[in-house]
Amino acid sequence: MILHHEFNKNQNFSDTQTIVFIHGLFGSLSNLGMLARAFTQMHHVVQIDVRNHGKSEHSSEINYRLMAQDVLETLDYLNIQNFIVVGHSMGGKISMKLAEIAQNRLEKLIVLDMAPYAAIQRNHDKVFEALFAVENAQIESRQEALTIMRNHLKEEMVIQFLMKSFSKGHWLFNVKALYDNYSNILAWDTVRSEVPAIFIRGGVSPYLAQEAQRQAVYSQFPNATIATVDGAGHWLHAEKTNEVLEHIQSFI
Repeated sequence: MILHHEFNKNQNFSDTQTIVFIHGLFGSLSNLGMLARAFTQMHHVVQIDVRNHGKSEHSSEINYRLMAQDVLETLDYLNIQNFIVVGHSMGGKISMKLAEIAQNRLEKLIVLDMAPYAAIQRNHDKVFEALFAVENAQIESRQEALTIMRNHLKEEMVIQFLMKSFSKGHWLFNVKALYDNYSNILAWDTVRSEVPAIFIRGGVSPYLAQEAQRQAVYSQFPNATIATVDGAGHWLHAEKTNEVLEHIQSFI
């Protein structure tokens, strides 16, 4: 599947590196924009909507191999051979899968607040409940959608994030497919990749906090380092953009 994308081709440095940015669950290509914009002067930059998100095609099938293949098909379409990838959360898992199946093309791997580890807890059940409630209400108004969302969810930041994908009475992401495949999104099949990697975690986020998760990084990615952004949560790139950028820039 060729994904919806934005390709900022650097006109001044045609032979420079390409950096691909991959968003997380319920997101879209704009989510990592604050990072992507920082690299446009010196690099080619590709931002994508993964399948069932944003303006990309919908599909009933979701797993990390398929989503990684989508990225490669999109890069083939753009005539891009070698690249660096930056992935956040679910996008981090897609990026890690790319490090396995495209080791000859991937130059460097940057993962934001995600581990190569299967999640056990279903942290998004309330979110799905809210999204389905909006769908079932068959409303057009953004304000009506907000009211329904607030009846189900307490975290205003989460609600505003999700509402970025509400357009003309519909969710841009495919709620049913994401719900039906949620176990595949939580899952992880162990990989092995020699690609140089950095895993940047939020200091107060649970996603890469356990020793078992850190050991999974080092066993599957022997050329990896782990960096911590103190005081940041799962949305570290939005909370402490400059610190995340410093880690990425020093790595690449």
